This record gives sequence, structure tokens and C-alpha cells, in this order.
Amino acid sequence: MLCLLSGDANVPLAAAIADRLGITLAPRLLERFPDGEVHIEIQADVRGADTYLIQPTSLPVGENLLELALFADACRRAGAARLTAVIPYFGYARQDRRVHDGEPLGAAVLAALIAAAGIERVLAVDLHAAAIEACFTALAHLTAVPLLTEALRAHADAHAVVVSPDLGAAKLAERYAAALCLPVAVVHKTRLSGTEVAVRRLVGDVRGLRPIIIDDMISTGGTVAAAVKALVDAGCIPEVTVAATHALLVGPARDRFATLPIKRLIVTDSVATAPDAGVPVSTVSLAPLLADAIRRLAAEQSLRDLVAPG
Repeated sequence: MLCLLSGDANVPLAAAIADRLGITLAPRLLERFPDGEVHIEIQADVRGADTYLIQPTSLPVGENLLELALFADACRRAGAARLTAVIPYFGYARQDRRVHDGEPLGAAVLAALIAAAGIERVLAVDLHAAAIEACFTALAHLTAVPLLTEALRAHADAHAVVVSPDLGAAKLAERYAAALCLPVAVVHKTRLSGTEVAVRRLVGDVRGLRPIIIDDMISTGGTVAAAVKALVDAGCIPEVTVAATHALLVGPARDRFATLPIKRLIVTDSVATAPDAGVPVSTVSLAPLLADAIRRLAAEQSLRDLVAPG
């Protein structure tokens, strides 16, 4: 028996996944007491069920992680046969290494908490740092690149160029460029703070071309803003497309985008994003990808063509 449960982090995506699978989300109660404690009750029989808990660990990260852990514990105590966490956006993936002595390894801490809750397997999409796969006993790292590539084809003519806004996204940009048969340019940046970056140089020709900026996630928009300014200074056509799997759009992101020559933002529904991003937004649903992955896992089939390349 297949059972799907959703926390509160992204119920519309969970409902779309269930619809794709031809089932309904399992009923549950989730409420908060006046002192902030979360009360959860699963109102379905999950005994013996292959159970999937859908919950991105987006803002507020701590609350959403706690919901996931409580649901997992409730399912385990109710006799679920197997627990899989479907985490479309995995928070703390940027904390995959320690820069200074005295810092925690945040990604490893989150992985340990998820395992301690009794979750046996995790499905994640376009992790910011693929290295954190090593923190898990069983993690399937799916990719939304094919879905976003198709959404970008209408804007990938002979006058377009794929741009990586920093070195960390260079390999990702190359995957998009190969699929769209476009050249690549890479922005080299220096991070000044959690919200500010500075561009050191631009490698690649963008003059007279329309940039398609590619990244796995957009948080405050600082990296994208710095890249757009560098591209305009280098003579690009000031009609920029930005595509990313995860649109957090926190802090000054919306205000920044509203002042830039960004014509469109193409993202997925990995997190529940507010519609006002300062620019036109096109959302590609992850429901087909995640429903396919769940269907295959339930049937003990391979996910080989759905996972991100190593």
C-alpha cells in the first residue's frame, strides 16, 4: 500500500504529486499550541504502508524540519513499513563544509536528525552541494534540469548565451548549454557577506547576446544582481532570463530584481514562492518528476534517468 503525507511547507506540490499518482493525500491533523509546540496526528491507517512524507525544509527551516521529524515518528509508531522523506528543497545544503574552526557541519547535522526520526530514505532535488549525499545512508538526488531546459527552449535562440553567475554553478550551466546548444559564459565572484557579492571578472563573450543565467537556487538575489550588472557592462542585450530550481527569494531579492533588466524568472515549485518576485515568474512543477520517482521506488525500479549526474 502506498501512502502520501504532507507537512505544511508545500501542500499544493504534495497534492499535485498525489494527483499524478492517482491517490489522495492521507488525512492528518497539524496544529500549533499557544506556546509554539506542534501537535500532529495521522488520521489514516499507515500500518504496513510504503509511506512518503513530502516536506521541503525551506523557511522556516527549523519548523519544517520539526514537522517532518514528528510525522516520521508518528508513522513509525503507527506501524508504517517504510519511511521515505521527499524533500524537494533541502535546507542547510550550503553548509556542506567547515570554513572556520568552531563551526558545525550543518548538512551532516540535518542528515543525522532525519535519520534519528526513523526516515530510511530521502528524495531530494538539485542539492546545492552534491557532496552531502555522503551524509545519508540512502539518498536519491533527482534533477529538475530537463524540466527547466524545456521551459527555456522558447528563449534559447541563436542570440542567447547561458551564463553561470559563479564558479560553483559552472558545471550546471554547461549541462543547460549542451542541451540548448548554446555557448557558455562564467562570472567569477567574491562573496562579501551573506547578501552581497562582487564580480571579479567575466569569462566568455556576451556582447550582443541575450543572457540566460542559470543557478540551482536564488536566495537574496545578490549573486544574480551582480552577474546581471557585469553582463550589461560587458555589452549584452539587456533582456535577461533567470532560471533556477529553488526560488527562496528572501530578504532584498524582490526589490533587487525589480531594478534589473530581467525579463523573466523561470523556477520550480520546490518551495511555496510568493507570486510577487519583482519580475514575471513562470513556474515549472516538480510533480511529474517526484511522482515518477515515487512510483518507481514503490515498484523497486531504477531511478537512473531521473538522478543528477555525478
